[in-house]
Amino acid sequence: MTESRIKRLATTLMDATTDKDPLVQEQIYNALCHLGESEPEEILNSCDEYLRQHDKLAYPHRVIILKAMETVVKNNIALLDKSTAKVVIFLASNEMTKSKEVIRDWQQAASNVLVAVGQRFINKVMEEVLTKFQPGILPHYFVMQTFANLSVSNVFGMVPFLNSILGTMLPMLGMAKQDHMKSVFCYALQHFSESIQEYLANLDKAPDPTVRKDTFSNEIFSAYEVLFNSWLQHREAKLRLAVVEAMGPMSYLLPSEKLEEQLPKLIPGILALYKKHTEAFYISKSLCQILEASVNIGSRSLDVQLDSLLGTLHPQICAPADPAVPLTVKNHTEVLRCFTVLACSFPDRVLAFLLPKLESSNERTRVGTLLIMRQIINSAPSQMEIKKPFILSSMKLPLQDSNNKVKRAVVQVISAMAHHGYLEQPGGEAMMEFLVRQCALPSDAQPKKQPPDADDLTSDSVQSISVNTLFLLSTTVDRMNNVLWPYLLEFVTPVQFTNALTPLCKSLMSLAVKKQEEGENASLIRYDLNANLPSPYALTTRLLVVSSQPYVGDCRGAAALRLLNVLHYSVHPALEQLWSKQVPLLVEHIEENTEKSLSQKEWEEKLLLFLQETLAAVADNTWICHFVTEMCRQLNSYNGFPLEKNFLYKCIGTTLGACASKDLVQKQLQELLETARYHEEAEREGLASCFGICAINHLEETLAKLEDFVRSDVFKKSVGLFSIFKDRSDNEVEKIKSTLILCYGYVAVSAPKELVLSRIEADILKNIFQYFNTKDLTLKLCLIRSICMISQAIYNGAKCGDFVFSRKAELVAQMVEFIKAEPPEAMRTPVRQRAMITCTYLVVLEPHLSDPDRTELIDTCLAGVLALPPPEPAKEREENGGDASHKEVLYGDTLSALKDLLKSLLQRNLTPHGLQDMFAHLGPWIKSNKEHERQRAVEVSAALLEFYLSKLNVSTVIPFYNLGVLIALFSPRCSDSLASVRQDAVDCVYCLLYIQLCYEGFARDHRDEMVEGLKALKKGLEEPDFTVLFRTCNNIAMVIGKRVPPDQLMSLLLAMFEGLADPDKNCSRAATVMINSLLKERGAVLQEKVPDIMSIIHSKLEEVDEEHIRKAAQQTVYILASQHKSVVVSSLLGSPLPFDSHTCAMWRSLATEPTLASRILEQLLEKVNSDVPYKESKSFPLLGSAAERVATPSAPGRHMRFV
Repeated sequence: MTESRIKRLATTLMDATTDKDPLVQEQIYNALCHLGESEPEEILNSCDEYLRQHDKLAYPHRVIILKAMETVVKNNIALLDKSTAKVVIFLASNEMTKSKEVIRDWQQAASNVLVAVGQRFINKVMEEVLTKFQPGILPHYFVMQTFANLSVSNVFGMVPFLNSILGTMLPMLGMAKQDHMKSVFCYALQHFSESIQEYLANLDKAPDPTVRKDTFSNEIFSAYEVLFNSWLQHREAKLRLAVVEAMGPMSYLLPSEKLEEQLPKLIPGILALYKKHTEAFYISKSLCQILEASVNIGSRSLDVQLDSLLGTLHPQICAPADPAVPLTVKNHTEVLRCFTVLACSFPDRVLAFLLPKLESSNERTRVGTLLIMRQIINSAPSQMEIKKPFILSSMKLPLQDSNNKVKRAVVQVISAMAHHGYLEQPGGEAMMEFLVRQCALPSDAQPKKQPPDADDLTSDSVQSISVNTLFLLSTTVDRMNNVLWPYLLEFVTPVQFTNALTPLCKSLMSLAVKKQEEGENASLIRYDLNANLPSPYALTTRLLVVSSQPYVGDCRGAAALRLLNVLHYSVHPALEQLWSKQVPLLVEHIEENTEKSLSQKEWEEKLLLFLQETLAAVADNTWICHFVTEMCRQLNSYNGFPLEKNFLYKCIGTTLGACASKDLVQKQLQELLETARYHEEAEREGLASCFGICAINHLEETLAKLEDFVRSDVFKKSVGLFSIFKDRSDNEVEKIKSTLILCYGYVAVSAPKELVLSRIEADILKNIFQYFNTKDLTLKLCLIRSICMISQAIYNGAKCGDFVFSRKAELVAQMVEFIKAEPPEAMRTPVRQRAMITCTYLVVLEPHLSDPDRTELIDTCLAGVLALPPPEPAKEREENGGDASHKEVLYGDTLSALKDLLKSLLQRNLTPHGLQDMFAHLGPWIKSNKEHERQRAVEVSAALLEFYLSKLNVSTVIPFYNLGVLIALFSPRCSDSLASVRQDAVDCVYCLLYIQLCYEGFARDHRDEMVEGLKALKKGLEEPDFTVLFRTCNNIAMVIGKRVPPDQLMSLLLAMFEGLADPDKNCSRAATVMINSLLKERGAVLQEKVPDIMSIIHSKLEEVDEEHIRKAAQQTVYILASQHKSVVVSSLLGSPLPFDSHTCAMWRSLATEPTLASRILEQLLEKVNSDVPYKESKSFPLLGSAAERVATPSAPGRHMRFV
């Protein structure tokens, strides 16, 4: 039942093979294979039956079924019984030969089924197929191909048949007229020969161990004659290649004497084909096999052919292989095998041919020759053994080649040499030096985009190959250990090998560990045997200095420190415990960070502390003296490496500090001053750092040496103690002065405070003051920095409170002059920023600045920063690129410095009076008609108020007498034309209200719900819509009205009225909104002040001729009248007659609301009825003058006279 179901299913599937969709056909094939896994015989029989019954089924559909049968047979060959095998063989044989024409897909599929069955049933297959291979009748194409494939797939089963097959086949060669038949005969002869060779090579496993080469030799030779003499001359290229492919394997089986006899014709015949065929792989493969066969028989003919062989094969290697064309790569491999065969037999002549070509002017010739050299070094080691010196000496020119492809080839040759003992010979060191030089090649900063067919390599490629090679040689080639160790240490200190440091350190680390494992810890570096090695001092200095930039050169810091650690015993025996603990921590710090996240300052401090601890652990003054001398000697090596040189100066300062020899300290400081490259900023910084660090332990010696320097002739440009400077230009002399001044600054800030404070005015400032009169930017900046460091030293000193800095005012004045000298139209230098930072430290020192000096400082700094032109628009900034970005950063830093300075000044007087004084200076800038000035001023104000609030510590409740004035200064800015000003203004009001709460006795962390509401109002200020802005301003005024104390209300209103004249109309409108809001909120308590307010309104109407002001003023009068009707009317009645337009406008405001207007009319009528308006007076009757009417005191218009 099961079988019939599977058969039906298989039949259904096979019926569907007529579907033209390739995807469906693929699924049918997979389904048949899957069924065949469970019931292979059933499926095979079903397929057989189906194909026999459907004789007319087109061959493309038959192919699907045959392929499925092949797969089922292959996967289940062990399970098939003979009967099924016979059925499959018979079917496949018939399918293969049914058509006399070659129908490749169909017949190939049938042939493949036969080959698959032949894996186990070779005799059955041969029995069937031989019936179709009859003497004198040209066989079917696929009969021969089936024989060929069977001979390869089942060597032991097929070789016994080959003798009879060859016997039958040989006469057929002459009958083959069509190219495809000749090709298939060649294909068969090729595979028969390969099969016989494999059989002979495995006779111990063969079923018939008596088989010999000569069993087949004569038949193979007969076939060879036809192929070589006739078919090889054919004009069809494909046939020629088929002949060549066959002749290679056939040559192994030719009788020795026949092969020897044929070689003079065979080799030239093969070589000639290179000119006829662009694709050379099959020719080279066959030629290699012929050469191997010739060598195997000890041929004497090769000697004669050698020159033509070398001359033809060499260009094949020199033509670069294209990885995109696999056969070109394979051709290279076969040609190199040919050279191996020839080099093993003719080493002298091959080298004599190759080595002169290393001097060729043609790059491809040099590269090709080097590739061949690598091949024969690797594959003919015994023949090349005695040639090693000769080969090494011939490499001198390639070592000097600048071509990157040649360099790569040389590196590959060196790798081969390392494996075969060449580098242990004299001349091997030159090869290793070359390899290290390639590791040190500079990286291409911006690699050029290589076109697809680019024929050159980048330096990066050569460097990468070299680095990998060096590491492999030091870790995997044991015989290289003694060659590389300790020789590679020679490359650690020379600066030209800097880029190779990471691979060098890794390789040396690996080698050192191996040496230690061999028990050579104590004698790791034998200086007695290696005179050229760098000293322990040189190695330590170098490895420590390069670690200061740990991520450069593929993370060299970690590699350098690890190597340093493994060398600890050779550096000094006392360092083992310290270094084994500290170095891993330093390496861990590097690996936990990245180049971006690492703090360079913190990292250098860690390294300098490590150096300090090292010096303390050694505790040997002689060793330390040698160490610091070596450090100084290495300084010039780092010209061009400013960051590393700067750090080396710090190391020198640290080591000099640990040196007990004061004479040596002074001598080295003298040398440093004489040899420094003063025109380089990093060098000036480094030298000054060195002096500062040295002064920690040698203050007297350091100051003495600087004093000598000041007194020397260096600045006079004449011969003297520092004669080295005599020819320097004025510009260079300014740079030397800059360094001197910087040194004093570093000494002051670094030296022990208890020692240095007494020396600041007597020794340090005395020598600095003489240089203030300068226009040189570098000198100016160094003066500013030095004074800043001196101020820090005094501030941080233990006796800071007792120290009175008598020259403080002079220095502040000098900083002010520097700021004033800067161009007001642009910020090009950091002078303003640095000078303000310096003043920040100066102003906190005793004595206090006088008021005029303080005023001058504040006004100069505000003008120097706030008045600068606005930054460039975004589009221009993009066009100017880096320069604009630099200016933006500089401006940001300068503004921060201004804020810090003003905070420092405010800190000295943290009172309402101090705050008022500060805003007296800032006020005009806050109200400036220039947007950028307002924006900066309000930003600074917000920072100052936030600082004031954070520092405020109220011990007794005192009045914040100027709250109203300050709130009036900022609250109208809540509707400024700039969004940033609006936001900052709210922050200012917020801080002021909290300052008031602190003065009222609330704790600083107290949170007032209403004041906190201001933060929420900030969002409403983001939009420039006027209605939104003024609504928000009204809400802000309501908060202010509820929180301002009564005694501050009038001063707030008076100051707010001043805001009506603000040049920014938005702000003047906001002032009116806030005045009216405040009066609505708190006007009821202002009855006594109403006349004053009315008078102010009148005067503001006279001052400001703006429609919105008039309307707002009328609204103000109306609000007052609604709260204090009588007082307002009395105030208006008291206005001079005739009423001016402004008074009339104020009267009209009373009529805006009917109810109020009627009440005011009632009041006026009452006054008219009750009061005598005037009385007449005749002062001078004799003159006959008219009577004068004077208003009575109680009457309306009492100040008016009626004539």
